[in-house]
Amino acid sequence: MGTLFRVDTFGESHGPAVGVVVDGCPPRLALSTEDIQRELDRRRPGQSRITTQRRESDKVEILSGVHQGLTLGTPIAMVVRNEDARAGDYDEMQTKFRPSHADFTYQAKYGIRAWEGGGRASARETIGRVAAGAVARKLLTAECGVEIVAYVKQVYTAEAVVDPSKVTIDEVEANIARCPDPRAAEEMIALIDQARMNGDSLGGVVEAVARGVPVGLGDPVFEKIDAELAKAMLSLPAAKGFEIGSGFAGARMTGSQHNDLFYRQGDRIRTRTNHSGGVQGGITNGEDIVLRVAFKPTATILREQETVDEHGNETVLKPRGRHDPCVLPRAVPIVEAMIALVLADRYLCHRGQCGAGK
Repeated sequence: MGTLFRVDTFGESHGPAVGVVVDGCPPRLALSTEDIQRELDRRRPGQSRITTQRRESDKVEILSGVHQGLTLGTPIAMVVRNEDARAGDYDEMQTKFRPSHADFTYQAKYGIRAWEGGGRASARETIGRVAAGAVARKLLTAECGVEIVAYVKQVYTAEAVVDPSKVTIDEVEANIARCPDPRAAEEMIALIDQARMNGDSLGGVVEAVARGVPVGLGDPVFEKIDAELAKAMLSLPAAKGFEIGSGFAGARMTGSQHNDLFYRQGDRIRTRTNHSGGVQGGITNGEDIVLRVAFKPTATILREQETVDEHGNETVLKPRGRHDPCVLPRAVPIVEAMIALVLADRYLCHRGQCGAGK
């Protein structure tokens, strides 16, 4: 993904390693393994009882593109070795398709698939995204002072009450649900615990805010910033919906209710409300970018389900393995990473087109 800040991930869930190559990062940006590891630790499995119990340290190695703590301007390659793969847990899935998983479509498209753990369809692919996102975040912080915070807004029927303009990373990280509303967090944890004990799974919504985004990022037609963000979010495993600003709620408003009225604040032009979610006409307006991503329940559940095998024979699948009963808590740093990747790329494009001082 990306035009100037380009990212390619590689690796399968149960292969030797997963990783990413970042091309187009400007030179002389301060970058260390600690910058990357901090974000990977938030994404890694085995964090708590409500996440998958696969045990991975997810230690990152920077193979190229960094010298003496500074980026070189050349491709940055990063790798994370897989340590706790259990291929035997997936023996039955070698010939049987998991309902709502990518097994069938990968087989139909390629005629072959890495069935252990889902291969590229596994959430372990997102390690590369988070590592690349950490680089993008460093760039955005250094150049623009952008701050990105995501959090769990909803799990199943439990929904948090959060003010995106005020939420902090410390509030998000205060509990294992990564929900800054303590009351809702308790309810979410209880729901996920119950689903896990029942061998089932739950979906929900991650909400995110990007503050301090410069005015002018994005292009007016095919590369609108909201379209780029939508594409990035819907490329995530289990993502099924995207909203920005008022989203679908805007369909239930009148123009007079929805319009964000302008006013002058010092040397800035601001809006009194933010139904636009920080984007107007596909271009950032300097207000907070507020978006939401809906994630479906994890496809692999520990219940018998009817399915077919690769020959079309009806059968029953009895899954094993270690899977997230709810992907939402671990999706938070992934959503943040994808926002950072889009904004970093669009920032570099804007800087190249309009100049750094515009």
